[in-house]
Amino acid sequence: MPPPPTEQTSGKPSGRFCDGRLIIDYIALELGLPYLRAYLDSLGPGTFNNGANFATGGSSIRKGGYSVFDLGVQVSQFQQFKSRIIDSYNSIDQQKGKANLPKPEDFSRALYTFDIGQNDISFGLQYTSERETRASIPNFLNKFSEAVLQLYNGGARLFWVHNTGPVGCLPYNNIYYPKKSGNLDKNGCVIPMNEIAQEFNRQLKSKLIQLKANLTHAAFTYVDAYSAKYNLINSAKSQGFVDPLDFCCGSYYGVHVNCGETVVVNGTVYGGPCANPEAHISWDGIHYSEAANHWIAKYILNGSMSDPSIPINQACHALDA
Repeated sequence: MPPPPTEQTSGKPSGRFCDGRLIIDYIALELGLPYLRAYLDSLGPGTFNNGANFATGGSSIRKGGYSVFDLGVQVSQFQQFKSRIIDSYNSIDQQKGKANLPKPEDFSRALYTFDIGQNDISFGLQYTSERETRASIPNFLNKFSEAVLQLYNGGARLFWVHNTGPVGCLPYNNIYYPKKSGNLDKNGCVIPMNEIAQEFNRQLKSKLIQLKANLTHAAFTYVDAYSAKYNLINSAKSQGFVDPLDFCCGSYYGVHVNCGETVVVNGTVYGGPCANPEAHISWDGIHYSEAANHWIAKYILNGSMSDPSIPINQACHALDA
């Protein structure tokens, strides 16, 4: 199965904040599925009979963050998608036509994956204070809980939930966060930012315990993506990576150039991708590289970072146990 196109392999933008595969792509591979098609790409060729991806770059739980496609919008898009799929399936007589669509019963057997919250923290810290961002966490998670409940009431039963990563270890945040004595750890990560991410994760885990108690027909798997990512950052050199605060694409030192753009200053080109993205943990200072995603995915998918400790291919059958 060929990987999704990258800027290096296709010679044009890949449409994703990475040089290749994301963790969701490795989830699909682990489950023996084709790469999930983006819901927003529904006008193009292809089918959704193996699932759909409703995630978008910059999305958050709250409204009014970096993207207009917050979690509530994504749930609404899913509900529209489900309704149209079921209507189409039931209106087609030919079995051949139905083969390109998910069966109505597939929606209750599907695995619903979540990886959201990092942008809520980053946006809060960028535009408000640490105290205000920390105080907003319960509201974020109440909105998250409402989204899960909507899906559950529509028949969803299997939930695979990643906690948020160490946002203080993103090179972009290390560059722009106000430097204070003692606020960086041994890896150069911003301690206050990571402490807020860890508080978010503690409350997320508690919220999932509450949901599990109330939604008795559901199965939840909490995945400690934070630890998987931090373990990689902490062992970057021994794993064959360069300094975890280095990144491959874009420039934020002196000349600010977003990845995907280039600027020439005194004959020097800034912003273009590096020649060795496979040696970098960070692709663009904010998002992880394909090599890092692959490393992280191995630990996420084998169950060693999960509660309960089950690999993802067994999480799909959690209600059968």
